[in-house]
Amino acid sequence: MNNLNSIIVEGNLTRDPEYHETAKGTPVCNFSIATNRFFKQGEGLEKEVSFFDVETWSKLALSVQNLGHKGRAVRVVGRLKQDRWNGPDGKPRSRISIVAEHVEFRREFKQDESGEQPDTVDDEERFAVSF
Repeated sequence: MNNLNSIIVEGNLTRDPEYHETAKGTPVCNFSIATNRFFKQGEGLEKEVSFFDVETWSKLALSVQNLGHKGRAVRVVGRLKQDRWNGPDGKPRSRISIVAEHVEFRREFKQDESGEQPDTVDDEERFAVSF
């Protein structure tokens, strides 16, 4: 029986997505996101930034390749995956990444004449892609 393995994370792409195909021609698109957490520390407000690697497959990979770019706000729904290998020194290594099942990009707005952008975006103004 499968155990629960689910994650939802929001943030911004830290780089443009990287697209490639497997030897069998399956589309794969990888990207990373930064997510911010603010918390009170004494009298001030502290910021903690976490970075996550994300992989997408098939039709979702094609959509991410076309819609994603560095800085774009995104919500990712997926599962955690652990890769394990032995390093050049023979010691075991491990890396955790997110395998996306759903990627939701925030709609982008053009700046108005004053150079400002709207502060908020309603849920119905989001663009979502799934596989």
